[in-house]
Amino acid sequence: MKLPLRLLAPAIALGIVTGETGAVHAQPVAPEKWPAVKCERYTKAYATALAKLGRKGLGQPFLDAHEAFLTSGCSIKGEVCPRSTEELNLANVMVIMGMNEGMASTFMPFACRKT
Repeated sequence: MKLPLRLLAPAIALGIVTGETGAVHAQPVAPEKWPAVKCERYTKAYATALAKLGRKGLGQPFLDAHEAFLTSGCSIKGEVCPRSTEELNLANVMVIMGMNEGMASTFMPFACRKT
């Protein structure tokens, strides 16, 4: 599947498509440790993305929900709703970075519930 340029551009800007994350995963991870490893990798990727993209345009509800996801050990699913353009760009970057780290898209915390 080919990614639309609007999704690929933020990833390229962060250097994640070219593999500049520096992550090397030579050893397989024991299945019982995999959730914690995924959360650790995701947390590092999130810090990298925030450092490069900044927090401009990220609302407090988005940041708080995302922090709750990280604090939960990445166990709360579907509670982070990207609403602004910047939040959606960050969410797209995080999905790409997560996939690069070996996580399925179902790991991600992003979803917007109809109310």
